[in-house]
Amino acid sequence: MSEQENPVFAIEKLYIKDLSVEVPNAPQIFLEREAPKVSIQLQTNARGIGEGVYEVTLTTTVTSKIEEKTVFLVEVGQAGIFRVQNVPAENMEPLLSIACPNILFPYTREVVSDAVIRAGFSPVLLQPVNFEALYMSRLQQQEAAQDGAGEAAIQ
Repeated sequence: MSEQENPVFAIEKLYIKDLSVEVPNAPQIFLEREAPKVSIQLQTNARGIGEGVYEVTLTTTVTSKIEEKTVFLVEVGQAGIFRVQNVPAENMEPLLSIACPNILFPYTREVVSDAVIRAGFSPVLLQPVNFEALYMSRLQQQEAAQDGAGEAAIQ
């Protein structure tokens, strides 16, 4: 009898794949006294790069504005190479969409804060993100879109 091999999940490498900082209205924007509004967008992407090896990228875009003027824009593509073996196929998408971004997020938080400080502003502290809730929400949206497409085809 052959024993089933144990699942393997390992971090091979963590790195910044992309980093962009823009302060389009400098130096005048530094004279503004009004508090800016900050918006944050997150996106994850996973792709296989070898047998049992995946690259996962968490792209975080932080935009700060005063009315219509952009104060700063920071975009970070924090990536990791993960070795995943002997994991059932149905567990792969949640692993790559939840577990890997959870590992990458603290690094993203640090890079964003550092970039904003180096651009001459007070740090932006990203609040914790529930990647499981984001994943479940995305699944529900996909199911709703498929249901809607099915209903439209029936009519």
